[in-house]
Order: sequence, then C-alpha cells, then structure tokens
Amino acid sequence: MYSNNLLELLQADVKAIILQAEQLRQQSTEKLTQEPAVGIWSVAQVLEHLNFYNSFYIAAIEAKLHLHQSSPSVMFKPGWLGNYFVHIMKPAANNVIAKKMKSPKNVIPASKPDATNQLSKFITHQYHLLNLLQVSKTANLNALRIPTSLSRLITLKLGDTFRFFIAHEQRHFVQIKNTLSVMNALLQDRA
Repeated sequence: MYSNNLLELLQADVKAIILQAEQLRQQSTEKLTQEPAVGIWSVAQVLEHLNFYNSFYIAAIEAKLHLHQSSPSVMFKPGWLGNYFVHIMKPAANNVIAKKMKSPKNVIPASKPDATNQLSKFITHQYHLLNLLQVSKTANLNALRIPTSLSRLITLKLGDTFRFFIAHEQRHFVQIKNTLSVMNALLQDRA
C-alpha cells in the first residue's frame, strides 16, 4: 500500500475517534464513571486504560521520529507480526469485537478515575497522534521500529505500530459505545 494513503486513512480514523470522544463531553459524570456491571469497565476506566497506551506509544513514536535519518518510502509493506496484532485487535466491519482479551495487570484502570480529566487527556493525546501521523510522512514507515508495550524486545514497523495502536482505540470505542448503551438502559429503568 502507498505510505501516504495509509497515513491519510489513519488520520481519518483518529479524527473519527476525536469526534466520538468529543461527544462523550455531553454525557453525565454518572454515566462515565459508573460500571454497568461487576467486572465491566466504566467509560472513565476505558479512557484511563487508553491513556496508558497513548502515553507509551506516543512517546516511543516521537522519540524514533525525532532521531530518524530515513527518507520516506513510497510503499509500505506490513510485517507479519504487525498484521497479526492488527487482526486480533481491530473490530469487525459491523463494529463487533469477535474475541475478548485480558489486559495486562499494569494497565488495569483505577476503580473510580476522574472522567473529565481522563477524557481531556485522551483528546489531547489524539491531537498529538494526528501531528505524529503528519510528521511520519517524512519518515520511512518500514525502516523505523517501535518497541511494543509488551516488551522492548518486540518491535513493530512504524506503519504497523500506528495501525495496531489505532485499532486498539477503535476496539475500545466499540466497548465505550456498548457501555453507554447499557448505562442508558439502567438509568432509564431507574426513572
């Protein structure tokens, strides 16, 4: 695939996530902070989880881009590991999450995070991510390698890192949509 086309598609994905996140500002604090059921994260908890990954990957990508000496490549060829990670993370076309996954213990959110703070932080990260996607148009998406949050020994191509990272956010925004549906039903039953 063409590198610039990939980056433009990913920028469109991030812009769609920003729109969804901005809409969360219109939800009550109760809807954002209450867990819909035992063991199911609240919207604020999902945002805190995403902010951990945003902090990790944005810093890692920024460091590599800051030091890069590569020339942009016209074509991007996904790696097998990158394709695997994207495949297991990305929601299906009908916005269904086919396979549930357990989060590592170090990224499990607090029981009652500050929803307003987590949402603001998340949106700020998204604008930073948009900027990094733009800067990446001057880099080689195949040559730069980014360590994963699983292990610094496991690295992905820059293009695959963006694909996986954004698929992870899309996955959790399906979760947020589902959580809000449950919360709306619960709050309606109480009324």
